Amino acid sequence: MKFSVSSTDLLKAILTVQKAIPAKTTEAILEDYLFVLKGETLEITASDMELTLKTEISVQNTEEEGSIAVPARQLTDLLKELPDQPISITAGDGNSFECAWTTGSSTLPFFNPEDYPVFQTPGENAVTIEVPAQTLSEGISGTVYASSDEENRPIMNSIFFDIKPENTTLVASDLQKLICFNADDVKAPQEASFILNKRHANVLKAILGKDADNVTITFDEKIACIKFGQTTMISCLVAGKYPDYKTIIPKNNSNILKINRAQLLNTVKRIAVCSPKASNHIKFDLSQGSLEVSAQDVGFEIAAHEKIDCRYDGDDLVIGFKSTHVSEILSNLDCEEITLKFADKRRSVLILPSDEEAANVKVFGIVMPIMVR
Repeated sequence: MKFSVSSTDLLKAILTVQKAIPAKTTEAILEDYLFVLKGETLEITASDMELTLKTEISVQNTEEEGSIAVPARQLTDLLKELPDQPISITAGDGNSFECAWTTGSSTLPFFNPEDYPVFQTPGENAVTIEVPAQTLSEGISGTVYASSDEENRPIMNSIFFDIKPENTTLVASDLQKLICFNADDVKAPQEASFILNKRHANVLKAILGKDADNVTITFDEKIACIKFGQTTMISCLVAGKYPDYKTIIPKNNSNILKINRAQLLNTVKRIAVCSPKASNHIKFDLSQGSLEVSAQDVGFEIAAHEKIDCRYDGDDLVIGFKSTHVSEILSNLDCEEITLKFADKRRSVLILPSDEEAANVKVFGIVMPIMVR
């Protein structure tokens, strides 16, 4: 194998797939990038067996096609230290390859590419959808924070893609809060769904370049193959049935609060400073035209409260929340004014953009209340 390539282009390509290199593994071959040279195209692969990333770049001066597995850490560190310039990579019959640049060269080991694992792809009954890259990026950003951090509950440690002929909804929940992102520009011939691991979703969001246009997702019950530009991501999907999220979306919450999102967010953050550190409990005291947010930590003898003028139409109501749940949802809504719909102090609260902004903002949330004194 021999070819020439820009050091910057090669570094950019390996940084794209690097996120699939496992931090710890018992299979040494997974600590390598797999290089496959065909004509003037170099395919670079990295994998941890659950997540595989591939990308392709153009190279020059190809003299011999072939494949090698190269040590990821050493090659990445070397390329980071090189200024932008042409480099030549040559692998002979031995166990090492040479990376040569204008003023020097380095010799690194390579390993048998046949030891690299063969990856599954979706089967014949797979479903394919087209997703605008911006929609996918916004959908992941707008929901992933609401998923659970408990890795022993993989279904809740994920994003659920609920695909319908008329639209697609991305859903994430930790059972205390739930976020839905409505993608009206993502449709399919028939109903389908899959559950994407949270870490894989974050990797996908990170590598979706600004120059990406459309993303093609092909999936069956086990594997999703996600392609955009010159990059392919193969993800092992989470097995199981996602809870029926639609049944917990409140339909008849009649107590309506309309308020500036940033104003409420800043108030919650200020008051939460005096909430109990273990629980982060805060309290909303609602009456006509007024909202008082308060918190108290009896153990440290600290307390805070703040009144906000607002538009509230409903019964007087005192309801408690975990402050971090409220602030997370408010921080991730991209609108000026929000509407909160309450039933009573025990049932979930719907948080969504105001009527004037609902057409442009695709996200809404649900938060469960907590009992407070």
